Amino acid sequence: MQLNELRPNAGSRQKKVRKGRGIGSTLGKTSGRGHKGQKARSGGGVRPGFEGGQMPIFRRLPKRGFKNVFGKEIIPVALGKLECFDNGTVVTEELLYQTGIVNKKRDGLKILADGELTKQLTVQIACSKAAAEKIEAVGGKVEVK
Repeated sequence: MQLNELRPNAGSRQKKVRKGRGIGSTLGKTSGRGHKGQKARSGGGVRPGFEGGQMPIFRRLPKRGFKNVFGKEIIPVALGKLECFDNGTVVTEELLYQTGIVNKKRDGLKILADGELTKQLTVQIACSKAAAEKIEAVGGKVEVK
């Protein structure tokens, strides 16, 4: 095979449509725009959300809520989910992402006291007071950065 023998796959290239080039092209005269009217004109059409002068839906519905641009989204992690690790494991955010316990990255994680823990772990993630007490009760350590 040589460079001059290369060809695109069959059907991968389509011929450019030339509008307004006579009635034999099937897109001659009005070029697929129909007869007269706003949509037939150059630059014609209405803006998005325009309903013909009727009060648009985004103005009929009340405003509700707001988005706090300074807000932090902390993902809660149940303490019982850490039971899958072996004794002496150092639990970090990266480890939770790698093992699939947490699958979305946001502004941070926090371990909550849901579930029971029997393993002695070293946790390097923010914890609630109750979760920290449960971790230390079984002989683990909480090292918040």
